[in-house]
Amino acid sequence: MNSDLDRLIHLAAIFAMLSMLAVGGGTAVLPEMKHMTVLDNQWLTAREFNDYYAVGQFVPGPNMLMVSLIGLHVAGWLGAGVVMLAFFLPFSTLMFFASRAWDRFADSPWRIAIEKGLAPVTIGLMLSGVYAVGHAAIVAVAPALIAIAVALLILFTKIKAPWLMAAGALCGFLFLS
Repeated sequence: MNSDLDRLIHLAAIFAMLSMLAVGGGTAVLPEMKHMTVLDNQWLTAREFNDYYAVGQFVPGPNMLMVSLIGLHVAGWLGAGVVMLAFFLPFSTLMFFASRAWDRFADSPWRIAIEKGLAPVTIGLMLSGVYAVGHAAIVAVAPALIAIAVALLILFTKIKAPWLMAAGALCGFLFLS
């Protein structure tokens, strides 16, 4: 019993910390989340992490609902609930109060400086998330070509990402299995 409680506390601590680091959204903490769940705690394999991320991207709602799958995998339904609360509640609470103050300083030079300073940090964190997931998923030439084709189609067409994800998954299933 104590080890179950310890595991839930450990999950809550990790995902609450990740929540507070998620500047610009959950994608920004993907590399650290992957490191902590795959390498440090060995709760998941790299493939399982990527699979949960893919499911999170495909289902309706916030893409970081994938954290519930990690909690479910590690500690069952209670783990899923603990991880969801730990990941979404701390930062949401902080942002609720911070946004109230933020609006009061709309024309402040400090606010403008902070926004300009955080923009490149956010972009860098998001790119590192893309790298962390892509690095583990692209293990051969064929998956790399599929990823490049999907990226180009997203950039230069109006095809919606879920359709491209489904097409990429189908190509992978048909040609790579």
